[in-house]
Amino acid sequence: MQKRKLEKKKGISKTKKNILNIKKEISDVDIGEDVFLKSSFSVFEVSIITLIAILFGVIIGYLINYTKAASLNKNLNQIVTTYNKIVDNYYGDINEEKLSNAAIKGMVDSLGDPYSNYMDADMASSFNQMIDGEFVGIGIVVSYTDDGNVINSVIKDSPSEKAGLKEGDIIVAVDDTDLLDAPSELLVSLIKGKIGTKVKITVKRDNDTLNFNVKRANITVSSISSDVYHSGGINIGYIKIDVFAANTASQFSEALKSLEKENIGGLIIDVRDNPGGHLTQTRKILSNFFDKKTVLYQIETKGKKKKVYSMTNETRKYPVAILVNSASASAAEVLAACFKDNYNNAIVVGETSYGKGTIQKSERLSNGTSIKYTTDKWLTSKGKSLNEVGIKPDYEVKLDYDLDLTFENDNQLQTALSNIRVVNEMKSAN
Repeated sequence: MQKRKLEKKKGISKTKKNILNIKKEISDVDIGEDVFLKSSFSVFEVSIITLIAILFGVIIGYLINYTKAASLNKNLNQIVTTYNKIVDNYYGDINEEKLSNAAIKGMVDSLGDPYSNYMDADMASSFNQMIDGEFVGIGIVVSYTDDGNVINSVIKDSPSEKAGLKEGDIIVAVDDTDLLDAPSELLVSLIKGKIGTKVKITVKRDNDTLNFNVKRANITVSSISSDVYHSGGINIGYIKIDVFAANTASQFSEALKSLEKENIGGLIIDVRDNPGGHLTQTRKILSNFFDKKTVLYQIETKGKKKKVYSMTNETRKYPVAILVNSASASAAEVLAACFKDNYNNAIVVGETSYGKGTIQKSERLSNGTSIKYTTDKWLTSKGKSLNEVGIKPDYEVKLDYDLDLTFENDNQLQTALSNIRVVNEMKSAN
């Protein structure tokens, strides 16, 4: 890993503005201590009371479930009846799959929740790739411009890189299907296929037309990038988290270990433009810094709160700066809030975060579509909701987004470096 002096120009990669539709899966449950009360009843009396309680509970439970089932069946019957009436009697042609998808979308939309939505097959595929951290493909990122489908980036060690595709290439055909004026959706559908099969990619590069046979493979997406800066006589680590995908925590731990081999005196965690993702990944990342007694965040479900604790007893003492902006949301805000509340030497730098304090669950349907709906609220470790409020940074620093961001003009990064340097200077003086 190359050390960089503070004055050396350093480009900071800008992530795309991802939609704030974040999948949430929580599998760990904190169980409190059981409480036993002393009783003055005899064993026989306790047995009778217990039997009555069980019978009463069974009866009440049956009545509740019967009432719910009756109501549910009535509502479902209305949906099925409407569907059948339309299919049987509508005068024109009907796409039954489209009709059922519209019904599902209508149910989700009726919630009036901006984070609960229905995703068609293409949108669901893209979303799942982002959140899973891997996909079957050839390893390129493409955007549609006036020039056509341009390769924005080629994933390192991917089949596309090995085949010779380059950033800036314009894809004009896939398997001889002309794509010169076609949208990216068609391109994506043509590139999709089974692992090990080949696809022919025709690109325009400068004035040349080139053909590449690329083998599809399982692509692991890196959601982490890292670096180390030499500033004021110390090494300061830097980790950028683009999204909290299913493999982000392991990538973070690997990057952190590598940085610490450089004997860093501080760490910058950059979650700017990070829309969130798996909250369990955030928990695993935070567990690198806090012991098991630390409440990392809380989950509120129908008025009941559950505290989520660190999974390890690992701790670190060097100063940490978290970079946030208005597009830092959900799990990114959980991470920043935890450091702000619990870490002795932490600061938050940047702009007030997005303020997304709800949690969603995603369900993949059999036809390739997905629904995503809100299930819980998340709270800070101190039990505070940041929904529609966001995290106010300790050092509010505005960034000029019209600039081509570089190491020198990234004033949020520079503020973080400066503060970490000052903390180390004070430590040395003492």
